[in-house]
Amino acid sequence: MGARQGGAGDPVERGFPHLETVRASITALYRRLSPDTVRTFDTSVSAGEVAFADDDDLYLGTQRVARAMVRHLRLPDARVIVSFREMEHAANVELAAGPEYFVELNTRFKRHRRDIGAALAHEVMHVYLHRLDLSFAGQRANEILTDTAAAYLGTGWLLLDAFRQDALTSQKLGYLTPEEFGYVLAKRAVLFGEDPAIWFTSPQAYEAYERGREPARRDTARPPLAAAGWAGRRRYARERRRALERPGGGPGPSGPGDYVFEPGSPLRVSFACPVCHQRIRVPVGGRVRARCGLCRTVLECDT
Repeated sequence: MGARQGGAGDPVERGFPHLETVRASITALYRRLSPDTVRTFDTSVSAGEVAFADDDDLYLGTQRVARAMVRHLRLPDARVIVSFREMEHAANVELAAGPEYFVELNTRFKRHRRDIGAALAHEVMHVYLHRLDLSFAGQRANEILTDTAAAYLGTGWLLLDAFRQDALTSQKLGYLTPEEFGYVLAKRAVLFGEDPAIWFTSPQAYEAYERGREPARRDTARPPLAAAGWAGRRRYARERRRALERPGGGPGPSGPGDYVFEPGSPLRVSFACPVCHQRIRVPVGGRVRARCGLCRTVLECDT
């Protein structure tokens, strides 16, 4: 499994083209780990743990950063051995039975040591997910899962911070767009009250994080959640009235994160949990508290 890198001549994909897979990745993490385990990752790996001083030995420093990733993910019986070689990708890991895992980093990291932590965040997360036996079908979806898990569990802020651009050059690590990394980090920030922006050294990373916060905020303000805005509530009321007027009810708007009215007596509405994106079903009938069966978040709804 390899971490993707973008170079000076490569256009950087922007926006939210993988958002459906990102949300599915968050759901998969909660299903595989449990809410209690997810919440043990309430503190991100710190900038100090992955920093390189000018006089640090390259190989000893790289192994120190790898151990910090292993320690953060609580893989005490996993040993990550890192080497450098010329390659197309930023990094690669050999996923064997363990306990030793061999990670290769692109030789360019010998000159750009500040980004070694970002490359290792992706590769060590591959090890973590491999040991969990958690994967998606298809390489691209699996790489998106890996980036999402890194960002959500506290190491992936480094991948966003490795995004830098100027008039002549650009660099990006990982398969998520910068805005998608920002989205996942914003979801994590809501869950744990931890602001990753204080660690960013890249102005472009901060801007992408701010853009990612907007769809993360919208996740918490969609009908039938009580926090929905006026326009959303008005649309919901109109669709609810149409569903009630149809025999047996009927569907509301569809799409990731949106609600759907389900026929029956009483009429029910299903919607995505704003935390884990598991679907929740509740009766239509005014104010109600709903508890997500997956992440156990209690939600105030106005159905």
